[in-house]
Amino acid sequence: MRRKKTEEGRPLDRRHKPKIKDGLYRLIIVINSLAWAILVAALITFHFARPEFVSGVQEYWGIEASTGWSREHVTRLFALLQLCLGLSLVAMLLRARRTRRRNDYYGINLFILVGISIVSLFTLSINIMG
Repeated sequence: MRRKKTEEGRPLDRRHKPKIKDGLYRLIIVINSLAWAILVAALITFHFARPEFVSGVQEYWGIEASTGWSREHVTRLFALLQLCLGLSLVAMLLRARRTRRRNDYYGINLFILVGISIVSLFTLSINIMG
């Protein structure tokens, strides 16, 4: 494998390369952003999957409202959360391969995303699916 050389003829040091020009770094950013977008889509799906709140006025006037979970939306929600968890773990593995120095940042947002996904999947599987 040939290394690129600077104007002086020395090999280009990867540590001095800007992060935005690093292909693996950009891939991690894309996967991370996609995983967060999928979590937002899961939150929107959750809104449509849950039962409606029936207030006293609705009950008094006899207005119908759904009181059960939408199976179709719950299935989509489960799939979106699984996809979000999978992408987050892939981004964590890629980031673990890249960060080797002590002062490298690991990305706490990935841990938060994994935690939210795991807790949501666990809660969904116990309360609704089971």
